[in-house]
Amino acid sequence: MEITPRQEEILRQIIEEYAETAAPVGSVTMAKLFQVSSATIRAEMARLEALGLIAQPHTSAGRVPTDAGYRYYVNSLEAGRNEKVIEEEDEHLDRSIHALVRRISAQSQADAAIRGAVDILVELTGDLGLATIGGQLYLSGISNLFRQPEFMDTRRVQAVARLLDNLEPWLRETAPGEPLNIFIGQENPIGRNSEVSLIISKFRSPFSDRSYIGVLGPTRQNYSKVMSLVKYAGNMLEEVL
Repeated sequence: MEITPRQEEILRQIIEEYAETAAPVGSVTMAKLFQVSSATIRAEMARLEALGLIAQPHTSAGRVPTDAGYRYYVNSLEAGRNEKVIEEEDEHLDRSIHALVRRISAQSQADAAIRGAVDILVELTGDLGLATIGGQLYLSGISNLFRQPEFMDTRRVQAVARLLDNLEPWLRETAPGEPLNIFIGQENPIGRNSEVSLIISKFRSPFSDRSYIGVLGPTRQNYSKVMSLVKYAGNMLEEVL
């Protein structure tokens, strides 16, 4: 998929603005940011929409990212193309990582360290946190997830509940092999219409060579921060345990 550097930057700004406000992003907002005309931004948005990277939920509304738009953005982060995002996050990320280190280091037992890591991920991301401990799935921060505006729709709540009910057996049977695994919206194996992203890190623990820790949150995420924290949590748990 070919998009110009400006279109890529517009997509990034739409994703990050939408993550903050949960409101569709209009061309006027983008025009001020890029210091070009609204007509220019509308043309660029039309190209992004034609590629399926953003969508217009209502005729008069601004644009919101699609699952494909989030996937393009996440892939650019993983490929290291979006260095600007990573640099902007560095200072905040450092503080978050220090908090994660303190919480994990304070525990002497493996299960307590994993639960502590999940709990601090909940605090740092505002998402639902999860981890496998032996044959059980530990969850924390469920109320965080359902406070998000996306889940005013009971059908989405039910889809999330189905995903959580089936997540532990799915992890055990499928055993995703990448150090960091990201499932966005429709990519989720269960609850495809729940509009959530599952971000999990695989690590070795006394319980299993395939233990997992991560978060579940709306597709409207600060992916750079969350991906870094989840990956770091997995790496540190493997090192400590």
